[in-house]
Amino acid sequence: MKPRYLLSALRLGAWMLATMSWAHAASSLYIEDMTSPELQAMVAAGSTTVLIPIGGTEQNGPHMVLGKHNVRARVLAGQIAEGLGHAVVAPVIAYVPEGSITPPVAHMRFAGTISLPDAVFEGLLEATARSFKQHGFRDIVFLGDHGGYQKSEERVAARLNKEWARDPNCRVLALTDYYRVTQTAYVAELKKRGFSEAEIGTHAGLADTALTLAIDPKLVRPQAMAQAPVAGAHNGVTGDPRRATADLGQIGVKRIVESSLAAIRAAQRAR
Repeated sequence: MKPRYLLSALRLGAWMLATMSWAHAASSLYIEDMTSPELQAMVAAGSTTVLIPIGGTEQNGPHMVLGKHNVRARVLAGQIAEGLGHAVVAPVIAYVPEGSITPPVAHMRFAGTISLPDAVFEGLLEATARSFKQHGFRDIVFLGDHGGYQKSEERVAARLNKEWARDPNCRVLALTDYYRVTQTAYVAELKKRGFSEAEIGTHAGLADTALTLAIDPKLVRPQAMAQAPVAGAHNGVTGDPRRATADLGQIGVKRIVESSLAAIRAAQRAR
């Protein structure tokens, strides 16, 4: 190939790569995939709802990864944002309250769990919300995948909404329906299929594991799941994950997305 043709080909290749990169960012709903001008343009065009997924880094029995909540919150927030339209997803908040560090209690007794004091966590939520308000977002949604900090979400939302009561341009929603449905309607659906409450469990049992399998099966270790650990304080499992499947988890995914969309739309109409 002659030098001038090679140079043209290289320039064309670089342009195509740049175009593909821009198209990927433009098609993403996750703000960490965007440049600042790209996000600013989306806000100006009407994408003024931001979902703040909150996960947690904690033990999940011998068969699920420590970052289970973080992956689930990110993926499900993306599905909810897509359903809403005009919404984007913030980076996942991965450090949350998990109990006393010294002496260690609850999940902190297991390697890898990271815990924040409630006040620090609530300060983090508040600062995050204030940041998005500054950037022009009108609806700021806390979306928590973990049950331990739902009250913190509500307290921060209530404080900020009280402070911003005379400012109609921005409101905060603690989306408790996102988590609540996993403990109510999803459990009810599993019981209809013949699973017992003891098997369904409340942490790393059938329901929790199935939901994780539906999001990303790589987060679950099949061999460890099949070993039928005796649930209890020694291994951090409450329930029995052995019969968990991705298909069962999709029931929970559907319930979470539908209930979240309904709650967010109702809150927006109420404004």
